Amino acid sequence: MNNNDIFKKLRVALQLRDDQIAEIMQLVDFRISKAELGAFFRAEDHPNYMECGDQVLRNFLNGLIIHLRGTKENPKNAMDVINENRAQLKSVAKKIVPKENVKKPAPKAPGKNFKPKKVESKVNPVEKVRFNNGKNKKA
Repeated sequence: MNNNDIFKKLRVALQLRDDQIAEIMQLVDFRISKAELGAFFRAEDHPNYMECGDQVLRNFLNGLIIHLRGTKENPKNAMDVINENRAQLKSVAKKIVPKENVKKPAPKAPGKNFKPKKVESKVNPVEKVRFNNGKNKKA
């Protein structure tokens, strides 16, 4: 199990989006773009896949501690923060319109110059090939 797998599992378990992860990294003064984060979460065989280094994962974990627990001056309850994230995800999901309500356009009728293709009997191309097995027959 490599750092990318750990990072992916934490992202799913805590229901974090890329912008939230970038904000968590900002808490420990580590700047990272959403594109770089996307490269960590790609499949290993993807051309833009990037290996997550120890420094990136370490800074994410330190930022996650501050994000969930807060600082000494301003402590937080971790479950309250997680519930806020869930509420944000639910509000975003409600804004998405289901596709069932969207009307589909009527199918178009064929044009005036439409001519259906003539269906010819299909001959298997293998049947046309004649094999001589290296023998020259001149008869």
